[in-house]
Amino acid sequence: MRPRYRPLATWLAVVLHLLVAALLLGVALPAQAQQPVAARRVGVLTFTQLTPALQEPFRQGLRDQGYVEGQNLLIEWRAADGQPERAKALAQELVGLKVDVIVANLTPAVQAAKEATSTIPIVMAAAGDPVGTGFVKSLARPGGSITGVTGISAELAGKRIELLRELVPGLARVGLLINGTNPFAKPLVSETRTAAKRAGLELQIIDVRRAQDLDPALTGLIQRRAQAVIVDSALTAWRGAELALHHRLPSISNQRVFVEAGGLAFHGAEPSDVQRRAATFVAKILKGANPADLPVERPTRFELILNLRTAKALGLKIKPELLLQATQTIE
Repeated sequence: MRPRYRPLATWLAVVLHLLVAALLLGVALPAQAQQPVAARRVGVLTFTQLTPALQEPFRQGLRDQGYVEGQNLLIEWRAADGQPERAKALAQELVGLKVDVIVANLTPAVQAAKEATSTIPIVMAAAGDPVGTGFVKSLARPGGSITGVTGISAELAGKRIELLRELVPGLARVGLLINGTNPFAKPLVSETRTAAKRAGLELQIIDVRRAQDLDPALTGLIQRRAQAVIVDSALTAWRGAELALHHRLPSISNQRVFVEAGGLAFHGAEPSDVQRRAATFVAKILKGANPADLPVERPTRFELILNLRTAKALGLKIKPELLLQATQTIE
């Protein structure tokens, strides 16, 4: 028996029927299912400057979690340039924009965000001594609207003193420049004083609260025969590295941008790792996690960066064993 074939008109009728059914199914879909998902908004407030070294790891960390700036995410970038009052104003600005999360870089920025809101989640990236400053109840159970990454800069004070002794032959007197308005200044001073005493060094502490006071502060250290200076991160936006080099003072800081700007050395948590981890906190919160239940994390990756150009300008010879310890050198 010969096989039967349907006429062409029958096949066309079937295809037309399927197309009509598909169109009807599309019309029946709920309106909300056809609309793009609204982008979430994140505010980033840094106490110093905005740099690609800060922004790109944060963006990448968010991309890894499925959030892409310009697609399903808007990021409001703000920089206080080392000015506490500006940090407060910018924090208020971010609150007014109704951001979903505020990421605060460095302790003064976290303080400004905390004063601006008690309801919008805040992610530290990073902040020194968050328990002592009252940002969280404990590292394991923050208990409020703040979580993120803690800095351990104060705990590294001994290592910075040790590095300066390796870098500066015959070191006897060290200056420490702080901004007394920074909540982190107190633990930093305490740990640095202890480390200096243990090393047999005289420590000279100067409180610098305005950019225009930084140069006179360094001049004062020279007059008091300081041979090196430690510059707190809250001051790194104020040309501290350039001025220290101008005064021929070997310098070290807990902010990477400092050594890139001409400071002799940086030692601290790896900034890119901190930013990526902060992005993970943001993603968890955007997906519904309660910051009160997200344990604060401690840095686990650290860097030692040496500026060899600055060392040469200061007439310092860096020991080979110290060069081997460095994760990066600036030639």
